Amino acid sequence: MTPPTSLCIPVAMPQDLCAVDDELKAIYHGPDSVCVWVFETREDRNRFVEETAGMKKAEREAVFETLFRGRT
Repeated sequence: MTPPTSLCIPVAMPQDLCAVDDELKAIYHGPDSVCVWVFETREDRNRFVEETAGMKKAEREAVFETLFRGRT
């Protein structure tokens, strides 16, 4: 079992993103980027996380666009 680890990367995060409840954000990191998706509800966020488990960045982006972008 791997011991707990913490990695902090300094960044100038936009304040409007910081103001969003953490339970409405999904975060992905890859070798060249960090992506933060913001959802309207915790249920939407959880659905996205469950449906995109194991996917690469481009696949996750496609799911987000299909299921959540442009909803009113």
